[in-house]
Parts: sequence; C-alpha cells; structure tokens
Amino acid sequence: MTQHLSTQSASSLEFMPEKGKPVLQARGLVKRYGQVTALDGTDFELRSGEILAVIGDNGAGKSSLIKALSGATIPDSGEIMLDGAPVRFRSPIDARRKGIETVYQDLAVAPAMTIAENLFMGREILRPGILGLLKIIDKKAMLTEATRHMADLKIGIRSMTQAVETLSGGQRQGVAVARSAAFARHVVIMDEPTAALGVKEGNMVLDLIRRVRDSGLPVIIISHNMPHVFEIADRVHIQRLGKRATVINPKRLSMSDAVAVMTGAMKSEDLSADMLAP
Repeated sequence: MTQHLSTQSASSLEFMPEKGKPVLQARGLVKRYGQVTALDGTDFELRSGEILAVIGDNGAGKSSLIKALSGATIPDSGEIMLDGAPVRFRSPIDARRKGIETVYQDLAVAPAMTIAENLFMGREILRPGILGLLKIIDKKAMLTEATRHMADLKIGIRSMTQAVETLSGGQRQGVAVARSAAFARHVVIMDEPTAALGVKEGNMVLDLIRRVRDSGLPVIIISHNMPHVFEIADRVHIQRLGKRATVINPKRLSMSDAVAVMTGAMKSEDLSADMLAP
C-alpha cells in the first residue's frame, strides 16, 4: 500500500492514455425504476486530461448516469467501457478496484477522526505486529503519506492529526478530494463539489479540481452551479430526458443557451458546429 501511494503521481500517469483519448465511456445505458425510465439509452464519454461537467434539469438522469459509472447502480442494458475495454460494475467497490473514485455531496468523512485517518479510512496501511503474526495500523506511515498528498494538492492544513470536525467546509471537501486522488488510477467523480460553500471556499475547491486534473486524472463533476461549471469545465455533457442531448464547448456557448438546451427550449440541432465540443 505504501509503495503504491508513494508513486501515485507517476502511476496515475502510466494508466492515463494519450491526452484526449477516451477513458470512460458508456453506450446505450438504460435504467428503469418500475414505470420510471431514468436512463433511456444514454451515451457518455470522458477523455484523458479533461474536466467534464454533467448538467441537466431535475429528472434528466444525471444521478442515475453517475451511479452507473461509479458502480452504485447496475444498468438494465447498455455497455460501460474503461480504456476501451468493456467493464461491469456490480458495486462501488468494483469501480474502486478499477481506479474510479467518487466524492459524494455528503463527503462521507468521519468528523471525530483525524485527517490522516480519514484519508486512509477503510484502506489503512498495515505493518507486522508482535512476532510478525498480527498486522497493526501503521499510523506513522499514514501520517507521512497524508501530509504528502495534502501538500501535493496544495491544501493548507495546520496538522494532519487534527479532527476533521475542526475544519471548514472547504477544507473537509479538500480531505475528501485528496482521499479520492490518492487512490484513483483512472477517474475522479465529484458530486456537487462546491455546494453549500462560500465564494472563497468554492474557488478553493475549483482550484483543487484543476490540480487533480493536472496531476493526470480526468475529472467528472456534477453540478447545478452554472458559473462554476462554465469556469472550470473543458467540455459540458448536457443530459435531458434520460439521454445525452449534446456535449458543448463552454467557451463558445453561453450559460443561457446551455440552460435552454437543458430545458428543451433550444434543440441541440440548432447549435452551430463551433458551439459543440470538439
């Protein structure tokens, strides 16, 4: 474990295909909940070296799409591909084993535990105990690695031994993001990463997301915060009525037009070629 983490920056780059190549794809995903069709043959494509935002109105299927890509739900039909090879996730653990890490909106941090303990929660570094018969948690190694990962992402924390409950909302988000970046080999997914944060802390998290991308990990963000989406995303996937409506270039299409496509007031066919993502 220690060896893997100490070489994380290099190893993540080894797993990354050439910039712009597809990393995580979906074709024709269908997911029904009784009479409700959440995904109606949706497609998806995340490329190496990018931040891809997923937006859509309520009921568009954003959450169901991300749950399928992160292993939280199993599609009824369709195909998911990782680096061009078909994969089937039966649980979030399956996705994590394939190097896909997800930061959920509720963060899933343990407030009473230290930053280092949170970073390695469920994946603690172990070392031989007495007579080498039992494994014990190597707190020193975890502290060293946690410090390095937080420093790599330029997250300003006074001490790795302080409890997470003493941190601000933006710092807690930083801990959750650092945990995902530490273990991800292919993709980091972030669900509403700036929700409930003030302007300063929201901007801090946006900078953090850029640093994760620049480290070699493509990032998917799901967000209702349109200014943040247009500030940070390289491409924007618009989900509508359970399908991918289009993928736009946020540098070429206005926020109001993106919302129009999202709500159906404007059709994707009405967009000019330069408004679409290359």
